Amino acid sequence: MTVTVYEVELVVDRREFAADGVLALTLRHPLGEELPAWEPGAHIDVVLGPELERQYSLCGDPADRDVWRIAVLREPDGRGGSAHVHEQLGRGDKVRVRGPRNHFRLESAARYRFIAGGIGITPILPMLAAAEAAGAEWTLLYGGRTRQSMAFTGELASYGDRVTVAPQDECGLLDLGAVLDDVPAGTLVYCCGPGPLLDAVEERCPGGVLHMERFQAKEQQAGENTEFEVELARSGHTLTVPADVSVLDAVRAAGVEVLFSCTEGTCGTCETDVLDGTPDHRDSVLTAEEQESGETMMICVSRCRGKRLVLDL
Repeated sequence: MTVTVYEVELVVDRREFAADGVLALTLRHPLGEELPAWEPGAHIDVVLGPELERQYSLCGDPADRDVWRIAVLREPDGRGGSAHVHEQLGRGDKVRVRGPRNHFRLESAARYRFIAGGIGITPILPMLAAAEAAGAEWTLLYGGRTRQSMAFTGELASYGDRVTVAPQDECGLLDLGAVLDDVPAGTLVYCCGPGPLLDAVEERCPGGVLHMERFQAKEQQAGENTEFEVELARSGHTLTVPADVSVLDAVRAAGVEVLFSCTEGTCGTCETDVLDGTPDHRDSVLTAEEQESGETMMICVSRCRGKRLVLDL
């Protein structure tokens, strides 16, 4: 897989709180250049330090090529990324970004049912505008801990009763049955939010209808790790990947440059074409159909179901 990635330092043009604990940043090119086009569902990598890199969904207007908008939830028990954004990035500061990438594209449909939980509203927000522009029928069920913690409710108010805002302290858990128990033909379901919400939606929704994005890796029931061989077709290396080493680490140890970010199988940065062999998929990005095809794999977490893989690296 040959990927050309846009990477540049952008300037923080605006900082504003979209909700309690949710900081929205508008990023602009320092020379006023246009930014790459993107579609709803895309995210960017934000490089916050040598060992600190995070992915954030673009949640602005795709038609506005002058700026990108992201929103970052302050996570007190996080690994430092959100704290850095909230405490260190001020207006006028520069931050290195890569992307955009999109593993959560909005497919064309006559009807949509959107479900968002907490900061999961960020990739959904531009999808609503796209569905509206396309003349599709749609509804959004949006949950969060409290109304004050739910971002962009002011923007969502313009859509009227197609949007149901259901804070947990007022309404309890989201009534997924009301949204998913009777899904008409031709309807696609898009969902983003915390793991328990996605798991509950996945249990109710048939395959082929549901599209999800996970911010945290899905719990996997992986088999035992075993040693296998990896041939890197373009660079000419053949490597042995020990049971306790990832493909990504083995490739990097051999001196082969490869893009990566989360190392958890959630961002899709390290997606690599598989030329031969059967991957043991352990990511939270590819759909069941994409995993079944075996055409690509996330080399940060996925392994081999046999003795040998050939990768386009």
